[in-house]
Formats: sequence, structure tokens, C-alpha cells
Amino acid sequence: MKTKNLVIYALAAGTLALVQGCGGLGKMDKLKEELNAKVEPDPLIVRGDSVEINLSGKFPEKYFHKKVIVEGTPVLVWEGGEVAYDMQGYQGEDAAGNYEVIPYEAGKSFSYTDKVAYTPAMENMSNLELRIKGSKGSKTQEFDPIPLAPGVITTPYLIQNDDKPVMSKDNFQRVLSFTKEGTINFAYNSSVVRPGETRDDDMKALEAFIKECAAADSLVLTGTNVDAYASPEGEISLNEDLALERSQNANKVIAQMIKKAKMEVEEGFYGDSPKGEDWDGFKELMEASNIEDKNLILRVLEMYKDKTKREEEIKNIAKTYKEIEKEILPQLRRSQITLKYNVEGYTDEELKVLCKSNPDILTVEELLYSATLFENLNDKLEIYESTERIYPTDYRGINNVGYILFMQNKKEEAASQFEKAYAVKQAPEVSNNMGIVARMNGDRDAALDYYASASGAGDAVAYNKGLVYIQQGDYSSAISNMGGTNSFNTALVKVLNGDNSGAKAAMDNSGDDSAIAHYLRAIIAARSGSSADVLKHLADAIAKDSTLKAKAMNDLEFRDYKAQFNF
Repeated sequence: MKTKNLVIYALAAGTLALVQGCGGLGKMDKLKEELNAKVEPDPLIVRGDSVEINLSGKFPEKYFHKKVIVEGTPVLVWEGGEVAYDMQGYQGEDAAGNYEVIPYEAGKSFSYTDKVAYTPAMENMSNLELRIKGSKGSKTQEFDPIPLAPGVITTPYLIQNDDKPVMSKDNFQRVLSFTKEGTINFAYNSSVVRPGETRDDDMKALEAFIKECAAADSLVLTGTNVDAYASPEGEISLNEDLALERSQNANKVIAQMIKKAKMEVEEGFYGDSPKGEDWDGFKELMEASNIEDKNLILRVLEMYKDKTKREEEIKNIAKTYKEIEKEILPQLRRSQITLKYNVEGYTDEELKVLCKSNPDILTVEELLYSATLFENLNDKLEIYESTERIYPTDYRGINNVGYILFMQNKKEEAASQFEKAYAVKQAPEVSNNMGIVARMNGDRDAALDYYASASGAGDAVAYNKGLVYIQQGDYSSAISNMGGTNSFNTALVKVLNGDNSGAKAAMDNSGDDSAIAHYLRAIIAARSGSSADVLKHLADAIAKDSTLKAKAMNDLEFRDYKAQFNF
């Protein structure tokens, strides 16, 4: 009997020694639930191609043995794989190590943030657990894993590729305004038009053009303006009257030409603009002349602020410098005629025919405008391709071919056109379209660089930037760029940012009745706690796309509603 008691005592003592030898690791493992380890978000959610966790809890009072070291590692586990977040270490007050010290008596809160790259295998059917390894001296112990959160929500990946390309605009004007000029020179102190003046080449050209206008419906005379001058050596009062008479007489010459061409003009057609003496013109001609003392002459004349005295001095100088009298002053006694006219372009109906039957006779502006007269994308494409062929150095036709191809979902061909247009000119709208190409190719940083160069290309640029920000997980920036629009992606980013009511309003105003739109409406309803709307919109989504049934069954967005599923 005594022998048996001794054996029992020895076994008990050995067991106690073993437990004490583990230094409280067993107790810490047993009481690990008191850490109240929690993770946010719960469930996890992908953001910017990463799955971030914010882990927090507290080592309670008298929990952390003074000589113990623990290493905690959150691990995301799924069938066939796992990925570990960074390890975080803690140690007791008397432990030898370099981790954060946890007081035994008071305990201490802990927090931890880290992220790992997302892989599709993580979606829905994964689990996050906290693995803890404890040690005291040479002894180590693996704690039972602490479950933290189920799965990974992938709602951000519902983003739709609705990038907005921008067309290049035309500068088409159906009516273009032009002018033709002619000059009539006069004798000293005379407003009489000398016969030889109307036979000069410029005046003969004006008369010929007036006859051309009479014969062409597309050429319409709109008026004249005659700037008339006198030379500065005459009397001021006489010069002012003389300039008016010269203007009127020059207009009479044009009136005779118009009458001869059997044309009629409206009242107010003829415009007189008498300028008086032409001192500025005198200075310009003097400066351009070869007169030896021209600079001295001008300085002397500019000393006279009184115009009457300056006129007298010009007369005196002209007697000495015959070139002034014979070459300079006669050129100032003139009427400068500006004949204004419009060229009226083709009508819309004419353009719709010509852009297809004979595009080579049209200007680039006419071709670009003609494409806007058609609704069918193939018609537009044909015209823009003609524009590119006829005007290969104008980037707009090239860019617009890319735009139409993009709208026809021929994304690779469109990208090639945008790149070609960008090589011709880095215009804002082309930079926007190159940003789309970069995002399509997965280069988000390059896309943002292109969009930064697209200022002036319109609201599409901001929207396209918003798509990049959604993918980067920067939801506030996405909303600031896209917030004024009502689209699937606008609703998506709002619900991701916690604005369920704003997301619902965006979807309601979007007019989107697609399967994926109803699926997003179901997510918005789930986050808003509306079970009836969850079931309704999921039913609508699955009716339009049966593949969404399996997705909904596994989607953690609907984890609280699966018991109500009836599809």
C-alpha cells in the first residue's frame, strides 16, 4: 500500500513539474479566448488588389507569463493553399528577446495592421485564423488557432469596363467669312478718282471677283469698309473732309462694279471710315525708306505737338527731300477698300451624299462634320476612315476611327488607332483615350499620367480616373471624380465607401436593367438590411444570367440571407 501511494505521489509531482516547466504556456493557450482578438473588416474584403486586416485585442491582467515569448501570425487559409500575414511578437517582462513587452500585472492592448496580395482562390471559401506559437526557454508550444473571419468579399471586382473615350471635334462652319482688298490713290488735295486707278491690277481683280459672286450662289457679298486717308502736309480741316470724300468716291467705284454685274445689295452695304491725315503711315513709310536723314527728319517732326506747325514743317522738308514729295506723300493719299463676302458651304443633305460618293472634294472639317449627320456606327466609321486616308496628318480622323471601333467593342483595334493618333498629336482627347488603353493593359499609373494630360477633354476624363481609383481602392477620390454621374460603377464605389443610400440613388437613376446591375442592387439591399429587396433583385439577376446563382450562393455579401434563398 505504501509503495502504491509513493508511485501516485511521484506521478503527480512529475505532472506538476511538467506543467510548471512549460511556464504557463498551457494556461495561456487555454485562456486565449480572453484575448478577445477581433479583425476588421469581418468578413474580409479585397481593396486595391490586397486583403488588409486590422487585428486588435488585449492581453488581460495576469495573463502574460513574465518569461514567455509569443509570436502571432494571422493566416488566410483556403482549400489547397494559404498565405501568412507578417508575424507580430510579444514577450513577458523577464523574457530575453526584442519584442514588445507585455506587463504581467496590468496586461496590455495590442493592434496590428497588414495586407497581402489577393488571389482568386481566396474568394468566399477561405478563413482567417490567428496562429500563436509560445516559448519559454527551450520549451515551445503551438496554441490552437483562433478563428477570426470567414472568407473574402470581392465586390470591388464587379467593376464594369465602361471607360469613356472622347471623340475629336470638328471646326465646321457652313458660312465662312473672307475679304478682298484694293487701293485707290488720289492726287494732292483731290478726291476725284482718276481713270487709271480703276485699271490697276488690284481693282481689276476686285471687279472680276464681283462678277464671280454674281454667277456663284455660294459666294455672297456682305459689305464694304473703306479706310480713307490724306497726307499729313495738308490743312487739318481740309484733310478730314478730303478723307470722307475719298472714302465715298471709292465706294461709288465698287457700287458701279456691282451694278455692272447686275447685283443688288442691301441698305447699309457700303461703309465709310475716313481717318484724316495719316501721320502713322508717314512714319512707317519714312522708316522703311532709303532717305539718308530719315531718323533725323522724324525726330524733328515729332518735336511739333501742334499738328498745324508739323504740317508746315513737312511741306518745307518735302521741298528739300524730293523723295518725300514724290514717293512718300502720294502713297498716303488713298482709300483702302475692304470687300467683305461669305462662302456658303454645302447643305447637310449635300454633305451626306458627298462624304460617301466623293469625299476627296471635301475639307477635313466638312468630313468630320458629315460623320455627325449619321446615327449608324458603320456609316460614321466609313467617313472617319476616309478622313484618315485623305488627311493623314490630322489626328482627329485617326482618333475618331478608334472611337468608333471602341464603341463597336473592337478594343484592340481601337487601341492601335489611339496610339497612332497620339503619335501625330498629343491632344487632350487622345491622351484620355490613351489612358483607357493603359488601364485596359493593367498599367494604372500610366493611365493616371495620361489623364493628367487630358485637361480640356471634358467630363469623361474625371470619370475614367474614377475607374482607376476604384481599382486602387481609393474610393473617396473615385467618388470625387465620378460623384456627379449615375452609373453602375458610381453606385459600386458609393456602396464600397459605405454610402448605401447614395449607391441606391445612383442605380435608380442609371436606368441599368442588366443582370449584374440587379446583382449590385441586391448587395446594396443586403448592406441596408432589406431582405425583401435582396431576394427580389437576386431573382431578377439570376433570371437574366443563370451563372449568378452559384455566385450568390457563395457570396458573403448575402451571408445573413442564405436561409431565405428560394432559387
